[in-house]
Amino acid sequence: MRNLTARLFSPFTLPIMFFGLAIMVGSIALHHPASVAGGELSWLDAVFTATSATCVTGLIVVDTGSFFTQFGQSVIMILIQLGGLGVMTYTSLIFYLWRRRVSLTDRLAVGQSLLHDPSFRLGRFLVQVVLVCISIEGIGFIFMYLAVPGFDIFDALFHSISAFCNAGFALQEDSLMAWSGMWTVNAIFMALIILGGLGFSVLVELFMPGMHSVRRHKARFTWHTKVVLHTSLWLILGGAALIFLSEWQVQADGAGELGLAALFQSVTARTAGFNTLSIEDMSNVSLLILVILMFIGGSPGSCAGGVKTTAFRALLGFGVSRMRGRRQTVVAGFALDEESMNKALTLTIFALGLIGTAMLILTYTEGAHLPHPEVRGLFLEIAFETVSAFGTVGLSAGATSGLSEPGKAVIIALMFVGRLGPIIFLSMLQSWQKPEHYSWPESNIMIG
Repeated sequence: MRNLTARLFSPFTLPIMFFGLAIMVGSIALHHPASVAGGELSWLDAVFTATSATCVTGLIVVDTGSFFTQFGQSVIMILIQLGGLGVMTYTSLIFYLWRRRVSLTDRLAVGQSLLHDPSFRLGRFLVQVVLVCISIEGIGFIFMYLAVPGFDIFDALFHSISAFCNAGFALQEDSLMAWSGMWTVNAIFMALIILGGLGFSVLVELFMPGMHSVRRHKARFTWHTKVVLHTSLWLILGGAALIFLSEWQVQADGAGELGLAALFQSVTARTAGFNTLSIEDMSNVSLLILVILMFIGGSPGSCAGGVKTTAFRALLGFGVSRMRGRRQTVVAGFALDEESMNKALTLTIFALGLIGTAMLILTYTEGAHLPHPEVRGLFLEIAFETVSAFGTVGLSAGATSGLSEPGKAVIIALMFVGRLGPIIFLSMLQSWQKPEHYSWPESNIMIG
């Protein structure tokens, strides 16, 4: 009985339980008549919206700005903030500020949800995280209130939190398309999105270097931070260049405005969900590029989803090292250990399997009764929607509002798994398994 209790309340199950509780409470609040401006919100749509907000995804089945009252929008904003920083972060911080002893289980749970590293000093780190994040959101709020035409205090606060937490919820039906040509507005949103997707440990290292242990080693940044910053930069610039080239003959905008829009879409695809271009009107090449960026996502311990930049960099390094005949996988001057490489491979395989299964189910639920000529383009929309949900991005090619009830349930599950991270679920399953104290005989097989 004691072992069962320990497994149910392990460091890997606690984040799942707390996120589930936040979604349940949020669903009840959103279903209340005080949250709805007109009409009724079904329980399934309430759960969908609460999951999308808590998992900082941004996919919507009803328009946030017109369907919900300011109370309902406030509920969504609170869920975004809770999901962005992590429910376990707030819970443990309250215990810390009350000067109560935080249990080892809680400490490990926060470590898994923030850093995927259980060995850190909880109290000091949480204070740093909250100070940095609240400060960034506060500065973003001030800039939005002063620079974005038409934003009042609530609009600026809502969008600042939504942008930094990479949620992608907007109070306008067309997201940010009204400001597609305004460099100042785009720059504010992009800055918040990028900072929210770097990871809390990277933010602390960037903005509070005197409080980070890296100073003891007389180095400006740790190796992890360098890998995250370099990979993020190249993904943003590379994605923007490819989107610009693929949209050059599709969009009617000039080169300057299209370049800004391409840069914004490259940033927001990893994994914010705002858009300044109509996603439905983009070319298939651009949609494919966005799918790749959404699948990669942001960095570990951040508000972003996806398989993460570090896993992508590890796999890229693995391929390059093998082509060069290297025995080790080298990334930015260091060789990855076997455990890190195994995690990157396992995470990617699990993500591809999960996305493939969801696409198969959605292809059946959304169009199995129709012949192929009537569903042309639906497969790409489903693939886009599936990766967007898993990567907690929130971009849509137009399929979200028309999903069937089973389809919405699949997307809800994808958002939940994508936000917490497949590694947590895999670790939870592995914690229930008994280790094998023997080795299997080895053999070889013809490959390729």
